[in-house]
Amino acid sequence: MFLPIGDDNPHGTTPFVNYTLIAICVAVFLWQFSLSDFEAEAAILMFGLIPADLGLAPGDLGLIPREYLTPARLQIERPPAVVTIFTSMFLHGGWMHLLGNMGYLWIFGDNIEASLGHRRYLIFYLVCGVAAAAAQVLSAPSSDIPMIGASGAISGVLGAYMMLHPRANIRVFVWLFIYFSIWNLPALIVLGGWFGMQLLSNMNVNPGEPGVAFMAHIGGFVAGAVLVFFFKKRDVRVFEPAHTRPFALESRPIRLRRGGSVPRSGGAGQRRGPWG
Repeated sequence: MFLPIGDDNPHGTTPFVNYTLIAICVAVFLWQFSLSDFEAEAAILMFGLIPADLGLAPGDLGLIPREYLTPARLQIERPPAVVTIFTSMFLHGGWMHLLGNMGYLWIFGDNIEASLGHRRYLIFYLVCGVAAAAAQVLSAPSSDIPMIGASGAISGVLGAYMMLHPRANIRVFVWLFIYFSIWNLPALIVLGGWFGMQLLSNMNVNPGEPGVAFMAHIGGFVAGAVLVFFFKKRDVRVFEPAHTRPFALESRPIRLRRGGSVPRSGGAGQRRGPWG
């Protein structure tokens, strides 16, 4: 498992917009969590983005498909389909969905806000979310499955980060069976690898079936990588050089040893501690 937990990319801006976006997503999820099962399902069906409602393929415009409701004959009036493009960005399907998205936004969003400015960052974030939704809708225009989550817009933030700070080092928690450590890896590797996984995963799924909206991730990432050149401040450099040495281990890996976990003392060639 590889999990980004921070970066080495300093900036002097307080990311008010990024904090606000995170706060809204958390507040909306707590509201979802307070609902009954039926109410929570109805909220997703009401405020989630349903591709068929956009009219690019036959669908029941403005009405929830009956097969998704309990009782089956109930129908819920929805906001205009265009509005749900934005409302869907602030809904999440579970704690892991929320924490994963907010973790990425916390790590990478502050630098992009510093590079774009507060107002431009908000517009950029929403435009990337729209681009992500468009990519998913175009891949399955007749789908009646609601799409929710901030990951499309956050993918745009990741694309922008890779363009502006490809050599910034990302602190990545690495867990491989009995190996635990924290590595410093260039953003180009971390985010490029993430994008490659989205491409590979998308090849093995049907975008019209329930699951992860990989096309939204791909569309958002590409949009962010392109649009950042138009949204960034004039004095902000692209492809910024590294601030620290890459590939360094920040902590000693934990390994199981034969014959117990306590090392032998006084062995030949063994380093002595400060008290030895």
